[in-house]
Amino acid sequence: MSLRLEVNPIACAGHGLCADLLPELIELDEWGFPIIHERVPASLAAHARRAVSACPALALKLTRAPAARRETRGAQPEPAARAAR
Repeated sequence: MSLRLEVNPIACAGHGLCADLLPELIELDEWGFPIIHERVPASLAAHARRAVSACPALALKLTRAPAARRETRGAQPEPAARAAR
């Protein structure tokens, strides 16, 4: 399962605690607001959860990243799509 870290820029007050707790994925801009590297490696999932739960403004969110779609070469259209032609 792949995780994704997101920040709500409206809720964020720029405390910077998230960057202290998860410097591998969060940097602060020149005003102290987070710049997020969205994809969370499995090795940092526990640290990301800790940063989310410690955010004083509740501005961080951890979600499941959509699975990468694999395209198959030469795939046939689905029956419903063929019937509509």
